[in-house]
Amino acid sequence: MKSFDIILGDITTVKADAIVNAANTTLLGGGGVDGAIHRAAGPELLTECWTLHGCATGEAKITKGYRLPAKYVIHTPGPIWQGGGHHEADLLRNSYVNSLKLAEEHGCRTVAFPSISTGVYHFPLDKASVIAVQAIHDFLAHSAHVEQVQMICFDEVTKAAYEEA
Repeated sequence: MKSFDIILGDITTVKADAIVNAANTTLLGGGGVDGAIHRAAGPELLTECWTLHGCATGEAKITKGYRLPAKYVIHTPGPIWQGGGHHEADLLRNSYVNSLKLAEEHGCRTVAFPSISTGVYHFPLDKASVIAVQAIHDFLAHSAHVEQVQMICFDEVTKAAYEEA
């Protein structure tokens, strides 16, 4: 039985096969969830990220989880909101789908996401939540391996937006 759950919490404490990092294109850490994941995983994560030579917006790359309870970290740079006329919606959908494809390729059954691009990248939460929920549901309907996806929300406002979507 496949499931999609929306949870209030801290993604760095989630026990899943993979957690997704809302990374920047350098993959070398940053603010928000990206910084929190790097701090919790330890310096080995940054060392491995250096070998990946960055990642394009909407694409995804995978590393070990190191000191995290998750086996893997999937890094995906979401789009910076520029008003909606620069393919932001397509790029955001790609971040979710490409992360899930990478999880499936690595045999992951459980995947946890943060809300991608809705923090310092200013993607409107009401739009981003709908895109994320649709992308995750569409993927789960056809996935051979991924059985459970969790949306880990940092605050009640974000959680309410995902529940509404």
